[in-house]
Amino acid sequence: MSLEENLIPANIMIADRHFRIKVEPADEETVRHSIKIINDKVMEFKKTFPGKDMQDYVSMVLIWFATEFKAEATSSLDSETILEKLNQLEAIIDSELG
Repeated sequence: MSLEENLIPANIMIADRHFRIKVEPADEETVRHSIKIINDKVMEFKKTFPGKDMQDYVSMVLIWFATEFKAEATSSLDSETILEKLNQLEAIIDSELG
């Protein structure tokens, strides 16, 4: 069974444009949630910066999305580093108490 056979069609709309895409069934909800976030951000930017064209708003959302993704990845790395340091401290305390 090929990857293409597992995909299901989905009609989506981003910034007033319709697209027909194919997604994994397990990913459909995530894709639709992402599209909702994108469209909500487009509307937010339209209210904040009136008079731009739709391509400008989509570009603003793209920059916002990429920045959020990078910040989330950095935050995740910071959490991993903190957890590692806490584990090291715990090991030191255990060795001193034991």
